[in-house]
Formats: sequence, C-alpha cells, structure tokens
Amino acid sequence: MSLENRYEFVLLFDVKDGNPNGDPDAGNLPRVDPETSQGLVTDVCLKRKVRNYVDVSRAEEPGFDIYVREKAVLTLQQKKAYEALDLENKPAHASEAKAWMCQNFFDVRAFGAVMSLKEYNCGQVRGPVQMTFARSIDQVLTAEHSITRMAVATEKEAADQSGDNRTMGRKFTIPYGLYRENGFINPFFADQTGFSNADLDILWDALVKMFDIDRSAARGMMATRKLIVFKHASKLGNAPAHVLFDAVNVVRKSDVAVARSFDDYIVTIDSDSLPEGVEVIEM
Repeated sequence: MSLENRYEFVLLFDVKDGNPNGDPDAGNLPRVDPETSQGLVTDVCLKRKVRNYVDVSRAEEPGFDIYVREKAVLTLQQKKAYEALDLENKPAHASEAKAWMCQNFFDVRAFGAVMSLKEYNCGQVRGPVQMTFARSIDQVLTAEHSITRMAVATEKEAADQSGDNRTMGRKFTIPYGLYRENGFINPFFADQTGFSNADLDILWDALVKMFDIDRSAARGMMATRKLIVFKHASKLGNAPAHVLFDAVNVVRKSDVAVARSFDDYIVTIDSDSLPEGVEVIEM
C-alpha cells in the first residue's frame, strides 16, 4: 500500500568509548564541527547501517536486495535488471530498468540512486527517505589511545625488532556523545519509487535496531535511544518540518557538568505547540 501521509522524524542515538564515524581525511578521527566541537555523523554512515540491517533481516526475500553494498560493482547490479527483463543494453530501456531496480532493491526505492551509467543505464531515482547529518547535543572530546599488537606482519619486521614482535598503533574514541539526526519521508517520491507502508515499517525497525548488528571494537557502545516520528494527516503535510523539529528539545541536566550517559539528558516534546493534523509517535 502506498504512503498517504508525510512523515518527519528525530533519531537520538549515543556512543560511549567509541568512534561513531571516522574521517578518512583526518586519520580516522571522529568527525567534529571545527567551530563548535560538536560531533558529526554523516547521513551516508547512517544509511549504511540501515542497509546492513535490512540485508541481514530480510535476506533472500524478494524485493529486499541491496544496491549499494560492500565491494559491489554497480554496473553488474544494474545488469540484473536488463537480464531479468530481457532488454538490450541501450539507454532507451533505462525507464523500464529503473522500475525493476526500484521493485527489487530496498535502498533504491528508499534512498534513491544515480544509476545513469554508460552501461546498463537505469536512470536516476530520487528517494523518499532523506536524512541530515547527525550532530551531538554537546561538544565532544576526542581521546587518543596508544595500543600495542604483540605480533608483526612479516618475518622482516621480526628480524628488524630482534624478536620483540611488537607493533604500535593508535585508536580514537569519544568518551560519550548523544547525537541527534533529523529525517524526512516524502510520500510523493514514494509513489514514484514504490516505497510502501510495509517498507516504512521496516525502516522504523532498522533505525531502532541497526546498531545491534553493527558492533565493532572501534565503535564502542552505540545505541538508538529514541525515535520520535511526526505523522501528518495528509500527503502534502500539515506543518513545516522545522516547526516540528523545534518542538523536540534535548538538554543536559543542570546538575550534570559532563555528560556520560543518556540519563544525563532530558528529552521533551512540546506537543501543545504542534499544529492540528500532526500526530507524534515515540518509538
């Protein structure tokens, strides 16, 4: 069933003693706003976790393949559409191939994709689900840790170290950070990609549970703490998105000097200020 409502959502997640999203251009340091020192997590990083969760939870189910997956060759992914529809590799068939891609790949019909490659052109899809960068509520402090591996990679390294066989390295963590990310779901774009109410339920499930199948030593302890959904009574919407986002307030408790857990914050939703026709759903 197609979407008959517009949605916005606020996702609150935290990290403890981990690196939620390293910057490869900065030695994999946690991303931060250089002016405010607030932590940042890219929308691409969060979409990756949604993709991974759907890939695991809906494995082998028709219609839930993942287009952008690790080490994927996108041309070969798009070739599947031409082979399934028995089409010649010509740009004239891009529209048919695009429809097939939307039908069979969850992330294409949710997030969209640029598939207008020279070979097996599948056009471009503008997805109904869009996300902002996540930003920490407070400043974050990056801690640098020296680590030692009691082994070396090659015999030459062992000879150079006279059998000591130690390798030094570094890892970076944030002691604690609570992050907020805002999201949007456009039902008109959903009509174009085939993103359905069933897909929407899967998205909510992924946002709540995605960190539980994405554990690693580098990321420490990460968890979704709250998902706040604004459901409009119409497809066009009953209020501007920024008005709804402004109704969600997250502040550190006045008697807490340095936050180290989610309990150190107060999350409030000013429901009285919400316009008529907007329903708040907390997950």
